Amino acid sequence: MAESEFVYVTYIRTTPGKLWQALTQPEFTRKFWVDTVQECEWKAGASWKLKAPDDRVADSGEIVEIDPPRKLVLTWQNHLFPETNAEGFSRLTYELEPMGSLVKLTLSHTIEKKDSILIGKVSKGWPHILASLKSLLETGEPLEGTSEWPKGI
Repeated sequence: MAESEFVYVTYIRTTPGKLWQALTQPEFTRKFWVDTVQECEWKAGASWKLKAPDDRVADSGEIVEIDPPRKLVLTWQNHLFPETNAEGFSRLTYELEPMGSLVKLTLSHTIEKKDSILIGKVSKGWPHILASLKSLLETGEPLEGTSEWPKGI
């Protein structure tokens, strides 16, 4: 059982395949996830990197489990802030469940550290990013403030 956990559930009017593409493909992630790019082979054991527009590695880890378009589990370590980097690896899980014309997306971000600084930070960031993902898939446009890298980071 994780010491610190953030769980977010949203329903998106799309298909599991389109949502999977949006979660994994650079042409989508750049639009809703502050102009970042994920580098990964998308297979179990592969390394994973989330790169900032200036090519810095913001976060990295490894694919633990992958079952397109149903489930993705990866380890995650943030490299942008000394205090979150020091906490080590967390775990991110996406679960996609078709529900008629919708897909239920459940995101779980956990770490084996009580009162985690990382979980505190992602619990503020994920809702905005996932709302932008939902907007992008349903309207073709991401939310304002999620398509550009934040100044000063």
